[in-house]
Amino acid sequence: MKNVLQFLAVAVLLAGCQHDAGVASPKWTSAEKYSEYPTGGYVVRNNVWGEGPGPQSIWANSHAQWGVHADHPAVGGIKAYPHAGWAVHQRLSAVPHCTSRFAVTVPDAGSYNTAYDIWCERHAYEIMLWMNWRGKMGPIARSWDATGKPAVEITGVTVGGHTWDVYKGTNGANVVFTFMGTSPSTAGAVDIKAVLDWIKARGWFEKPAGGDVLLDEVQFGWEISASAGGLDFAVNDFSVDLQ
Repeated sequence: MKNVLQFLAVAVLLAGCQHDAGVASPKWTSAEKYSEYPTGGYVVRNNVWGEGPGPQSIWANSHAQWGVHADHPAVGGIKAYPHAGWAVHQRLSAVPHCTSRFAVTVPDAGSYNTAYDIWCERHAYEIMLWMNWRGKMGPIARSWDATGKPAVEITGVTVGGHTWDVYKGTNGANVVFTFMGTSPSTAGAVDIKAVLDWIKARGWFEKPAGGDVLLDEVQFGWEISASAGGLDFAVNDFSVDLQ
């Protein structure tokens, strides 16, 4: 009986996600924390990895049309980073061109950011590009003041088609560079190669020598901290153009 009830609970959650997202019969759905869906060379991941999460279900038709229904309590910390990812596995010097476009629909409640998560040098470096955010969200920084405000490294940097405030810090496992857009948007394009070249030119890629890092993967989705009561997030367009 317990298994039957669990099955029904998952079925109801998935049905609610499909209805709220406006997708009657998506090609793929899942409520498993680490479920994945390969599609067109990309991988869509549910990726519920934080402490104390609530239920989160994911649906997808492709890397450019997918979304989640998340119901995470407001108890602090990131609960999940549902995303679509494109693996690169090339040295920066061998990538003459890397751009991306995106479009999302996000809720007007909760606490989250819509962000690219770009991994380099076998996850030694994490570059986050915050395109929009809401609620109690803050970047990883080298320090914080008495009020909890993070120390910005450089303000008003224009690179990759956007203007950013840039933060630099570590999460204990890897170095993190966070670029927070000064004009948040839910749709647009970004020149990822230009951003990585800018970091390299500043000498922030300390290994390997010369900063010619391995570009591991380009990911795009939402870091969700709180979405109590259940909120819907949807990707309406996403692609990575790599040459």
